[in-house]
Amino acid sequence: MATYMCMICGHIYDPSAGEPVQGIKAGTAFDQLADTWSCPVCSAEKRLFQKA
Repeated sequence: MATYMCMICGHIYDPSAGEPVQGIKAGTAFDQLADTWSCPVCSAEKRLFQKA
């Protein structure tokens, strides 16, 4: 699974790790995240992430 980077703050979403702080389990692909999901660091919208 591909990683995605926030174009605002540089946070990397790694599906192998998920986002435990947000309750997103390891193994969750970026495409499976809700359209309303946002960056846990800067709150950027999902559309502002780019494949890393």
